[in-house]
Amino acid sequence: MNKTFTTRTLATVLFAGTTLLSGAAAVAQSTSTASTGNMMYGTGNAYVELSGGRNDFSLNGGTGVFVNDRRDTSYKVSAGSYFDRNVGFELGYTDFGSINRGGGQTSATGLNLSAIGRIPLSEKFNLLGRVGATYGRTKVSSLPGSGIIGGDENGWGMHLGLGAEYVFTPQVSMVVQYTLHDLKFAGGNRDKMGNTLLGVRYRF
Repeated sequence: MNKTFTTRTLATVLFAGTTLLSGAAAVAQSTSTASTGNMMYGTGNAYVELSGGRNDFSLNGGTGVFVNDRRDTSYKVSAGSYFDRNVGFELGYTDFGSINRGGGQTSATGLNLSAIGRIPLSEKFNLLGRVGATYGRTKVSSLPGSGIIGGDENGWGMHLGLGAEYVFTPQVSMVVQYTLHDLKFAGGNRDKMGNTLLGVRYRF
């Protein structure tokens, strides 16, 4: 995995997230808090989230007797804000992990831009949804005869996701989410990867 790209992307996400949170906090201070019910997401509310889980690459294993894995540990850091109590946006960085494939390794990372929504089922439990785009960077190495094209690739692709959230306090909640990402790989190939994450969200 390209460490320079990873460091640069993380720095960009954290800077953008800090800017987002600062602006949202200023809006929140000028917004009335007289509304009732679940206060996790009022107008102007912003949050940061750290999550980890498993990624399913679901890629062609090629030919031959090479070891081909499908899953690896994945993590994500993100920041978001709600325009109102149900609709907002989120910026995140996802490390999809790395797998053995075709006698080499396949890895992927992505910068995620999402429109997000929530449907409150109670004051403690919410359903979550997202739609957006991922700027993915993939890296594939392979051995001759594997039937897998090696090389680096990057570009935009769509993603869709569903999840659930349990609110512990007005500031802290736990979220579980599944997101399907469309990423570009060497040779002009595109593949979908399923990312399942469990995370902690903190509201400012």
